Amino acid sequence: MRYRYRAVDQQGTIRRGVLPAAHLADLEQRLSKLALTLIDAREENVSASSSTSRISRRELINFCFHLEQLTRAGVPLLEGLGDLRDSHEQPHVRALLAVLIEDIAGGKLLSQALRAHPAVFDPVFVNLVQAGELSGELPAVLKRLADSIKWQDELIVQTRRILMYPAFVAVLVLAVLCFLLVYLVPQLLQFMQAMQQQIPPSTQLLLWLSGLLTHFGVPMLFMLALIVLGLRWRWRVDMRLRFLLDGWLLRLPAVGSIVNRILLARFANVLALLYGAGIPVLDAIGMTRGVINNRVLAEALLQVESRINDGQGLSASFAQTGLFPPLVLRMLRVGEGSGQLDEALRNVAYFYERDIRDAIARVHALLEPVMTVLLGLALAWIMSAVLGPIFDAMSQLR
Repeated sequence: MRYRYRAVDQQGTIRRGVLPAAHLADLEQRLSKLALTLIDAREENVSASSSTSRISRRELINFCFHLEQLTRAGVPLLEGLGDLRDSHEQPHVRALLAVLIEDIAGGKLLSQALRAHPAVFDPVFVNLVQAGELSGELPAVLKRLADSIKWQDELIVQTRRILMYPAFVAVLVLAVLCFLLVYLVPQLLQFMQAMQQQIPPSTQLLLWLSGLLTHFGVPMLFMLALIVLGLRWRWRVDMRLRFLLDGWLLRLPAVGSIVNRILLARFANVLALLYGAGIPVLDAIGMTRGVINNRVLAEALLQVESRINDGQGLSASFAQTGLFPPLVLRMLRVGEGSGQLDEALRNVAYFYERDIRDAIARVHALLEPVMTVLLGLALAWIMSAVLGPIFDAMSQLR
């Protein structure tokens, strides 16, 4: 069970958080190892507190990096985790490290302790650590994990940076449109009615939009929110819909090719990590399928597993799916023939990584002028529809 606690540290500062414990006495003992004194606590169910156990990618990268450095230097695992716990500033990370230390001190391996926290450490992470423990190459595995997670984090940051400008422009355009349609256009309508002036088609469209937004804006917003929430729920529970949407995403112009390359780079990187750590290829493909966030590609990997189980070769099984480009198939054949599949897959991941960076840079360079032009055209149309009748009325007065 988990407890949401309130405790005080040695400086008298109140600390709050969530920590797993068998009972209150166990919770108090765990908090004392964090130099915290329990004030009060209440039990929480796992679903209510599961989100609090998550840590960011940056924190996971730091965990792998520092633990790799400590274990490579010969520091015992428990002492290394203790140093990480004592030096970390985030209470939830310190609490997680305290639980790991207690589990390992109780006789568990590191991989077994990590497996108890699936919200933080996915199956690929845990199995790689387990392979590193069995092979005696835990520092090398931790370094590869840190590099892999760092690559994912940099890719996400780049993508968000690209989307930030279009999102800002879209919000700005919507805000300006709402202001004009709700406040300015109704006054324009009163003015033109008083002048008994003929309304041009562009202004009629603007007035219609203004009336629609003024009278039905709130219900439309409410309905839109319900539709979005409904689609999101349906996407989670309906695997067929998710499969169709994932396939549509891969076929989108411009964006689809980038998404496809990101997925292929992720696939090659994870499979290289798992196979290079000594995990059998079938198990490695199954674990890779679990971390690919696209049902179309995941289904293709399931077909690959089935064909390999039936006795087909690795590269031939991938080729029959029709989803993997010639570069990937060629490198799979080379790796299969030379016995260096992990090295071939790392080359694929490196190629796509560079290709993705170039593609993202090109999209970013294209988006800014396109969004600026669209914003200018929208504002120009609104201004012409608003100011045109006003100028016509003024000319008639003369």
